[in-house]
Amino acid sequence: MGTTVTDLFDNLTQTLQTQGAQAAIDELCAALRERKDFTGLFYALLMKKRHEMGVCPIPTGPAMALPKEFHADYENAIRDAATTVGKLSLETGNIPEAWMFYRMLGETGPIREALDKAVVVEGEDCQPLVDIAYHQGIHPTKGFDLVLQRLGICSAITLLGGHEFPHGPEVRDYCLKRLVRALHAELLERLACEIERVQNFRPTSHHVPEILAGRDWLFEEGGYHIDPSHLSAVVQMSVHLPKSEELELARELCVYGQRLPIECQYHADPPFEDYYRDYALYLGALAGDNVEAGLAHFRAKMENSPPEEVGTYVAEVLVNLLLKVGRNKEAVAVARQYLGQADSRQMTCPGIVELCEQTEDYEALTEVARERNNAVHFMAGLLASRKPAKTAPAW
Repeated sequence: MGTTVTDLFDNLTQTLQTQGAQAAIDELCAALRERKDFTGLFYALLMKKRHEMGVCPIPTGPAMALPKEFHADYENAIRDAATTVGKLSLETGNIPEAWMFYRMLGETGPIREALDKAVVVEGEDCQPLVDIAYHQGIHPTKGFDLVLQRLGICSAITLLGGHEFPHGPEVRDYCLKRLVRALHAELLERLACEIERVQNFRPTSHHVPEILAGRDWLFEEGGYHIDPSHLSAVVQMSVHLPKSEELELARELCVYGQRLPIECQYHADPPFEDYYRDYALYLGALAGDNVEAGLAHFRAKMENSPPEEVGTYVAEVLVNLLLKVGRNKEAVAVARQYLGQADSRQMTCPGIVELCEQTEDYEALTEVARERNNAVHFMAGLLASRKPAKTAPAW
């Protein structure tokens, strides 16, 4: 049985009196390590170094208060102590405590490796790990997986649907794909359970349209099988998916959404007022299926939507779709016609200047600059449109 706190204090006092300060400090460090009090051990190691240097032993004192000649040596001691207790914390599985010390060191590798292996059991609070992994950016994909697995689809949607995504496009693609797969899997399971209850067998298909075929009764009396708000949110976010298996799953979610009773369907502003049909056409174009039909659909919405009612959003949606299907020149033309006076800071698509740069349409840039009386962009367009001067050959 380990010593009590009172016993430890008595022992330390006895050791200090009989064997000296160094032995007492070593005894303290050993006791703290045994108790897994690694924060205490960190400060005990700093106290040990301060005692060796002959300065005030209080370890929480500022390093800059030490004589200048001790600064470098003490900084090394801090790094050594942090490394020691960081490793010990990881060995006991305490990632948040370990991160306190590795963050001090500016090292993320060991924490990322530990997060990669971390398993959160039922009933355990995963929020500290989510904070480190996702919000602090040490391992964002692991953080998102923890949210999806332990906190559920609703929390994952909230995390991913923020105004500003804090990580890069690769992380966003990963998270969105995982979210689409999770909701699609939930839908398949719920449909299978309902069919088994009514028809006494489970369908073997993994495709929503095949499961729904010939089963209108699934939607009788306002029936639905997954949270309609989850469905609408995930479908909306799916416009950011690259061409992939998950994009096809999102299209299947649209098929399901179109079958829902009208009271369960989400009502949005143009160009997605017929929510699941409109998104189905958009996602289909992204997938390379009926691209012309999809573009024509949204082009017609742009041309027929009163600007005073919808602003520039309908045109922004078409510009984004054109860019994603490789119609960059047309995207520039649409932006020039419908977004010429719009504030690019408030838009959901690239502004006209950015579009001209992306497509290297510098003639359009100079024309837009003239229209906006922007001499800087005008000169930039002139300079960018010039052919690079050929380098004289070396003889």
